[in-house]
Amino acid sequence: MLLVVRCLILAIALVTVFVFSGLYCLLRPRHRDNVHVLAQIFSKVSTVLGIKLVVRLPKVLPPAPNVYVANHQNNYDIFTHTAVVPKGTVSIGKKSLAWIPFFGQLYWLSGNILIDRKNRHSAVSTMAKAAKKVRDEKLSVWVFPEGTRSRGRGLLPLKSGAFHTAIASGAPVVPVVASSQNDIKLNRWNNGTVIIEMMEPVATEGLAKSDVKQLSETVFHQMKAKLEQLDHEVAKLK
Repeated sequence: MLLVVRCLILAIALVTVFVFSGLYCLLRPRHRDNVHVLAQIFSKVSTVLGIKLVVRLPKVLPPAPNVYVANHQNNYDIFTHTAVVPKGTVSIGKKSLAWIPFFGQLYWLSGNILIDRKNRHSAVSTMAKAAKKVRDEKLSVWVFPEGTRSRGRGLLPLKSGAFHTAIASGAPVVPVVASSQNDIKLNRWNNGTVIIEMMEPVATEGLAKSDVKQLSETVFHQMKAKLEQLDHEVAKLK
């Protein structure tokens, strides 16, 4: 019974969010703060899912622009990670998202950047343009560098695109980690706590393309350790 009721409430909530968000973005298409506004709205849906969000930010938020790199677990990311998306930030997502009814069109209209990962030349060109936007427009970008959902497998290896963008633009890398959420179930009233922590920025000033691998490995180990720490904290709350 809970599953049916929750799915019904979730459907109504999402339709409402999509209608409002669509109208909002039509009034100011691809505005630099659209993603932040929509992210705040989507994060409120977490309560419908029975999730308690705990948000941890640095004492002083790093000034824009930044390259935010976050762990990508499952479809619930849209209701959890979104709680910490700052103003002046857009995400970089795969081009195929544009074909998802309603969501894809909203994703583009809100100002996010679409990349064709299957076409290396196109992907490199898009990332170069993203680096120029970061540098020239002081626009931060949000990337899921694992490239796919981890689905309970821990933190997967990080692809290099986000780190190329950070070094090319001179923007620091800011890791964002959410505790594991692979046990969320729609037929369970209380889905526990998800902790989202924005970590301290990792500077890229003075780094070159040859430093991409080392930078990605450094960030990977920081994020992996943080994920383990957060999961341990959440386990103690159960």
